[in-house]
Amino acid sequence: MYNSLIYSVEQFVCRITLNRPDVFNSFNEELSAEIIDAFKKAAKDETVRVVVLSGEGKAFCSGQDLKDIKGEVGKRSLGESVLRRYNPMIMAVRDMMKPVICRLNGVAAGAGASLALSCDMIIASENASLIEVFANVGLVPDSGSSFFLPHLVGYNKAFELLTLASKISAKEAFDLGFVYKVVAHEELDSAVNDLALRYASGPGKSYALIKKMLNKAYTANLNEMLTEEYYGQEIAGRSEDYKEGVTAFIEKRKPVFKGK
Repeated sequence: MYNSLIYSVEQFVCRITLNRPDVFNSFNEELSAEIIDAFKKAAKDETVRVVVLSGEGKAFCSGQDLKDIKGEVGKRSLGESVLRRYNPMIMAVRDMMKPVICRLNGVAAGAGASLALSCDMIIASENASLIEVFANVGLVPDSGSSFFLPHLVGYNKAFELLTLASKISAKEAFDLGFVYKVVAHEELDSAVNDLALRYASGPGKSYALIKKMLNKAYTANLNEMLTEEYYGQEIAGRSEDYKEGVTAFIEKRKPVFKGK
């Protein structure tokens, strides 16, 4: 179905794996288009309750494939490329009303780092790293890094990371608070699978509403969020998951959520 990524669904878990390992899963036209399509497909699939995003081989994603645009430097509209390719890709992740877990298996650079940061949670191999390389080639950050980083680490640290292109190890990213867990590389799959299955068996309706609320919280004030909580709680209180959760609590058993 796809040429530049691997897409599969099993046990309510959708796995989207960037599959250009020979170029460290860097973006070309095809890969960015396929990522957008894959996330739209997963969003519509009722058998998908959680998405795991990863990279094949040694890298997660090294950003734009510069060799793919060789000869176009200074002639090509980078703004047009951002609007057409990168912005829709990031929004496909953020608009996904299901948890998105980044399996950070290796380096995430440039727009690849942005893609990792757009996910809801990151589990990283101890060998993984992130680096914002835009300034090194005379560019500004795109794909959401200028939005995600200041919210995650504050203005000053974001300025450092974006202007000096400081490489962050998985451990440093964990200490900064935007990586959920760092594990030995050989334990990465097990850790990701455990978390994915936990979300797959959880109250999907609640997760969707929480994600919507947190996205809005980036720009809303307290009064707006109190209103959002009111609407969200009204919807959640009428869900099958809520009824099952309360029933299971009373019956002292583990709830069986259906994500409805």
